[in-house]
Amino acid sequence: MHYYAYELAHAIARPLRFGAEALKFSVDNPFNPFSALPINRSIAAACEVFENVTRRYGKPRFDLKETRINGVAVPVSEEIVSVKPFCNLIHFKRQFGEGMPVSQDPKVLIVAPMSGHYATLLRGTVAAMLPEHEVYITDWADAREVPLFEGRFDLDSFIDYLIEFVHTLGPNTHMIAVCQPAVPALAATAIMAANEDQVQLSSLTLMGGPIDTRRNPTAVNELAAQKSIAWFENNVTSFVPPPHPGAMRRVYPGFMQLTGFMTMNLERHMNAHVDLFNNLVEGDCDSVKGHQDFYVEYLAVMDLTAEFYLQTVHTVFQEHSLPDGRMMHRGQLVDCSKIRKTAIITIEGERDDICGLGQTEAAQLLCTNVQDDERFHYVQPGVGHYGVFNGTRWRTEIQPRLRQMIRSVERKRRMGTTVEVKPYIGGWPLTPDRPANILLNGAAE
Repeated sequence: MHYYAYELAHAIARPLRFGAEALKFSVDNPFNPFSALPINRSIAAACEVFENVTRRYGKPRFDLKETRINGVAVPVSEEIVSVKPFCNLIHFKRQFGEGMPVSQDPKVLIVAPMSGHYATLLRGTVAAMLPEHEVYITDWADAREVPLFEGRFDLDSFIDYLIEFVHTLGPNTHMIAVCQPAVPALAATAIMAANEDQVQLSSLTLMGGPIDTRRNPTAVNELAAQKSIAWFENNVTSFVPPPHPGAMRRVYPGFMQLTGFMTMNLERHMNAHVDLFNNLVEGDCDSVKGHQDFYVEYLAVMDLTAEFYLQTVHTVFQEHSLPDGRMMHRGQLVDCSKIRKTAIITIEGERDDICGLGQTEAAQLLCTNVQDDERFHYVQPGVGHYGVFNGTRWRTEIQPRLRQMIRSVERKRRMGTTVEVKPYIGGWPLTPDRPANILLNGAAE
């Protein structure tokens, strides 16, 4: 019933938003001689803040129109490579002009998290990879927009999609799984290896993913472990109401996920909106734009199918099936020791409050038959969960190391010989004599 209550609240707030917009227009109108008065500026600011926190945010666009390669602007267009009921595979195609060499850059498949936000949350991740890679991304569908006749989508379906997408892209593909998809990405890689698939990944990068949530558990991990699956099913899943295309599909609503994230840092979000009000009154346009750009993305949420959500909670956060060697996919055991031809890199944030330190690195202990010079681990000092894949530290410190690793693997595959790289160095636990910035593929500390 909470989904219906949510829709009712939006319906009730709609005329209030219209009223706030009309009031803002009247007091902020340039033809109003009193618009510059402090009281009118405060009223206009309050109306805008109210509109921002009560409206429903639609799916944002990637809006990546160009990238720069060696200082030259290169146009970029979005091309849908594969269409599935619950996901589109998007290629950010770089339009090289006449006289420019044909791209020989590595193919990179970025697996966006299916955890409440749209794939556009990784806009910064894509933008940083574009200059030197052929970039593809999984654009997951909002479950409330998928009709019931399209069938179920669970964790096994997620793994199937990844395997199919790898087959679509072909050999010499590098996969980057951000947060939630770390487990299905590692499972898909293990399944392809166990089946001796002709197309296997050149490398798999896991960034801030919950491979083993028993390591340094966070508040999110503890909540998932304390409650039963029946509790999650009864309290956080609901049926999509009409008139959405996915009406009567049981889902984990995006607004429930968003509520959970915001309550973890409620004071910070409240202070951010107080700052927005003050900046609107003062006319600080840059700060206002920065706030709105962030929250347009952050408040745009999507629903997950209930079966995917519940299976993920049970398999990853309660049973720990993958690290314990008991995870099954379509009746087949997921055995990470079968992985031999795929380089493994794990990246973590020192201050990650979603996936604690060591949870992603656990993948290294599972992939026992990957060669030492193809195993890498890096902990980025001073960043939380979001900073692992977005922001300044991602662009200037993490992405260059990742780029170097991918290039070293490419050289090794092409030459068929071992390249001089520093092997994986376990980073658990961190100690004063063992700094957080573990070497990655020979990159300087």
